[in-house]
This record gives sequence, structure tokens and C-alpha cells, in this order.
Amino acid sequence: MQGGKRQGRDFIARHGETVFNAARRLQGEALHTPLTRAGFAQADEMGAALRRLLGPRPALTLWSSSAGRALQTLAVIAEHLELDWHGCHADPRLVEIGMGGWGGRGYAEVIAEVGPVIDAESGLLRPAPDGESYPEIEARVRAWLAETDDDPGDRLVIMHGVSSCVLRGVMTGLPAWPSLGAPAARGLPQGSVVMIERGVEQVVHLGGGHAPA
Repeated sequence: MQGGKRQGRDFIARHGETVFNAARRLQGEALHTPLTRAGFAQADEMGAALRRLLGPRPALTLWSSSAGRALQTLAVIAEHLELDWHGCHADPRLVEIGMGGWGGRGYAEVIAEVGPVIDAESGLLRPAPDGESYPEIEARVRAWLAETDDDPGDRLVIMHGVSSCVLRGVMTGLPAWPSLGAPAARGLPQGSVVMIERGVEQVVHLGGGHAPA
């Protein structure tokens, strides 16, 4: 974390494609949206990329959003790395942006009702009127970072499209987007992995997904 005590590397991954993504639905903080076959393939690719980089049984602390799609993605990656999925720390502070009344609805339906749902400045999802704001996401990921700052060595963190962008923005010291009121890195496709070490980000694997969140 920028200005923090983290000595190890953080591998931050975006989960694979889900049934909501494939159906073009806003899934937000929904807990049970399973991976598609494409999503499992993306998880396989992330696992293979991390295996090539880190080798078998690397010394990694495993973290995940408490959402099922993140835990499913981690299960596949952990198998590639020969690590025990049961040793994962699942934390609700790593879940996706809360979408309020937009959650579960189709993108086309919401766009027809309210106009564009993608913020033109950042390229990320606009918050729903009754949903979670970007400063609220920033507050929860900062709280997670502060609490886990002393994690020993490297760690793998499985997250989501929007929440991972905010975490990456905080960890790399980016300024807040005026339109969002919080820092956020540019979005990456589903199935992507970045490495952050001492505030510097590097893409480890660029996934093949296409859903904005």
C-alpha cells in the first residue's frame, strides 16, 4: 500500500465471466452468480500464468471476496498452484460495488430508463442512485488494507471489476476521479491479474473477458 508497511507483492485478479456477465446483467454485490465455461477457462489461464511465474506451492496468502464467483475462480487458480483453497481468507470488504435497485437488471433495461451507466471520465460503472458510492468502496478497501498491512510475503487477492480498480488505485497512489470522488485504476478484462509491489503495478496476465462489471 502506498505509504504502508507492505513488503511483499500483491497479485490482484478479476474473477472469470459469470452467468450474469454473459446475460448482460448488472450483478454488483450479488453473492451467487456462478462462472460460465468461459469464466472457468479464464480462471485456468490465470492459474497457468501464475504457475509459470511463481512455480508450484508458492508462499502466497490467499484472499478473496466472499462472493461465490471469486471463490470459484480462486479454487481453479489454487489447483494450478498446488495450494489449499481451504486456507483462503474470504472478506466481504472485497466484494463488488453495491448496485442498489439496478442490481440484477439488464444493462439495456437500465440504460433505456436512466441513460448511460458507464462513467465517461473513468470508464467505470456509474453508482446507482440507491447503491454504493465510490468513496464508500474506497473506505472499505482502505480498512482491509490497514488491517492486513502486516501480511507476510506475497498474497493473491481475487476480486471484481469495480472494487479491484478502486483497490488498485488506492495501492498505487492514484488521485481521485472528479466524477467518482475516489481513486480507481483503469479497468481490465475479466480473467486479468496484476502485480503491485511497493506501489508500482504491472500486468501479469490480460484476460479475455469483456463485461464492464
